[in-house]
Amino acid sequence: MHSGYGTREVIRGVSLSLGAGEIVAMIGPNGAGKSTLLRTIFGFLRPTRGTLHLGGESIAGVRPHQMVRRGIAYVMQGHNVLPGLSVEDNLQLGAYVRSDRQVRTDVDRLLDQFPILQARRRHKAGVLSGGERRILELARVLLQRPKVVLLDEPTLGLAPRMIDQVYDVVHGVQGGGVTVFVVEQNVRTALRHAHRAYVLEQGTVRFEGRGEEMLQHPEVKRVYLGG
Repeated sequence: MHSGYGTREVIRGVSLSLGAGEIVAMIGPNGAGKSTLLRTIFGFLRPTRGTLHLGGESIAGVRPHQMVRRGIAYVMQGHNVLPGLSVEDNLQLGAYVRSDRQVRTDVDRLLDQFPILQARRRHKAGVLSGGERRILELARVLLQRPKVVLLDEPTLGLAPRMIDQVYDVVHGVQGGGVTVFVVEQNVRTALRHAHRAYVLEQGTVRFEGRGEEMLQHPEVKRVYLGG
């Protein structure tokens, strides 16, 4: 797959696969094209060449709101909660594409599943810490009942304690049969948690393999893990 902005090609010949119920990590330096790849998968950008499939069906060129209805959720870099609304109201917004009567039940179930949110359900989201907001974002996308969740730098700027909690949530999402594709600058953490991983450099995939194998890869260790 090739993609970019106007005449500037950023992604060149990228080929990857996401298996059902996997955590797959994409690592690489700043400017490698990681976020561009996520934006292309979700439909903000259209591939200039190549194909993109979900369950055997082509989704190249499908718009973002249609991607949500087809089962792809995207948690973007930075914080995307509405600070003036309560934690519970933010969760409810995650079900905007649904018309069934189970939304209330699912919101209550998620609050029970995430005690950190249950304790603050009536609080405005603006008072949450960065890690708590990220957990709220992850819980919210589950109300879309996704097949695939795209995460762009989920641990950026978080304290180590919250990084562990965020990845506990990621594993909980994956444990429910959802595929998680995560772009991370925190290389060691990403590879430790991923079933498989890709290294993207200058818009192309340079290495790929199982997460634990990539932790021991000589070049990955030298460039990204400090030896």
